[in-house]
Amino acid sequence: QVQLVESGGGLVQAGGSLRLSCAASGRTFNTYAMAWFRQAPGKEREFVAAIGRGSLHSSTYYTDSVKGRFIISRDNVKNTAYLQMNSLKPEDTAVYYCAADPSVRFNTQYSYWGQGTQVTVSS
Repeated sequence: QVQLVESGGGLVQAGGSLRLSCAASGRTFNTYAMAWFRQAPGKEREFVAAIGRGSLHSSTYYTDSVKGRFIISRDNVKNTAYLQMNSLKPEDTAVYYCAADPSVRFNTQYSYWGQGTQVTVSS
């Protein structure tokens, strides 16, 4: 069982930055791929970014709309995954969720989910 707790959301102006954190319980953090999803009001939850399991040079994946602006990373000592979000746009406004699964997936079929953290980007 893995418990995930997100933090770092908030209100930011367009062009600004935020860093989201996802703290995971348990001793097997490095055996899970980690991902970030987001859900805007009235829309389906969508994939944002993922990072493979392991430590050094884990593969990373991004949806096209955040490539070059967001960076996903992980610290297996701190059992934490991060999403650095730069050059934020109003369309990035959503609740952001982290997720964990033994495999990288680009859909919502992850085994474990956090409770979400709100990100609001004002224009």
